[in-house]
Amino acid sequence: MLASNNYLSLANHPQVVSAARAATTRFGAATLGSRLYSGTTDLHVELERELADWHGAAEVLFTTGYQTSVGTICGLIGAGDTVVVDSAIHASIQDGCRLSGAATRTFQHNDVDSLREQLQHVADRGGACLVVVEGLYSMEGDVPPLRSIAEACREYEASLMVDEAHSIGLFGADRTGLVSHYDVADLVEIRMGTFSKALASTGGFIAGSTELVDTLRVNARAFIFSMSAVPAAVASALAAVRIARSDEGAALAARAVANADHLRQLLSDRGITGGGVTPSESGTPLSGPIVSIELGEELAAVATWNRIFDADVFTGLSLFPAVPQGKALLRLSVMATHTEDQLDRVAAVVGAALQDHRTSEKSH
Repeated sequence: MLASNNYLSLANHPQVVSAARAATTRFGAATLGSRLYSGTTDLHVELERELADWHGAAEVLFTTGYQTSVGTICGLIGAGDTVVVDSAIHASIQDGCRLSGAATRTFQHNDVDSLREQLQHVADRGGACLVVVEGLYSMEGDVPPLRSIAEACREYEASLMVDEAHSIGLFGADRTGLVSHYDVADLVEIRMGTFSKALASTGGFIAGSTELVDTLRVNARAFIFSMSAVPAAVASALAAVRIARSDEGAALAARAVANADHLRQLLSDRGITGGGVTPSESGTPLSGPIVSIELGEELAAVATWNRIFDADVFTGLSLFPAVPQGKALLRLSVMATHTEDQLDRVAAVVGAALQDHRTSEKSH
């Protein structure tokens, strides 16, 4: 399995599964109410407190990651304001921008000069400005030059939101994500995360000032008008967060990245370049658990994916509109519990399939 975002291998962790089972026994299968009505349990409050302690900031939970993106953007900005987003930003952020009524501008992927051009345009136009980037981009597996981005936002008086969906549990000394890794929490107003990747559950959260969180509780329609997360999901997320914060979590994060680097080397030995390593502002390249491989044209990419799947290796395949048309990606999500033998087999299967892919391309 290399098509799952279960980077820390917590989805089947005994403590996480046990927590979900115990919560269902105690609270039932669902709350059947919104957070502001009857849907807040002791578990929801406990998880928000755990996250607040982890991030050193106030927290608010949403039922899904998608609702977190849409609800936060729509709850904070509107007509007359501007959102500036990276060209590779997640679809949920794009949808939040559209629904908010604010003007949306895009800068070239991870290009700070392009961002500055857009920020200057917004400054000339006037109005509030929100910049949104990801801590780890889910398709290519790369990371942004976050300190430079944050400094540009501060210079132009724009607020910065970092989507840590794929980076939480992996980066930073405390593993809260890229904001921690680059030590720029004082320059980032809004930190967003989800439980549906490394933290092995469903749901999302926003970390920020008390004023920000209180605003979202009464102004984010995706929070107000949606049933709260079911007890099993909240309890499993709480257990996963506690593991991620522990020494065990540190070891799992290191192992996930080491496994990804090992797979990249195995692929490189076969002449295949695997993405997911980014030059860092600190000078040391930063590796993540996503190994992306460019395939190109969609139909040929699907055929290659099928060859790999038929050999009992389940990878991800990213097609338009998740990636630009004609730039399909094979996406390998490496987990902490993958063994060397498994990764050796993956490299052999992927290498053989890509050899066929290249031969087919040449024949056309």
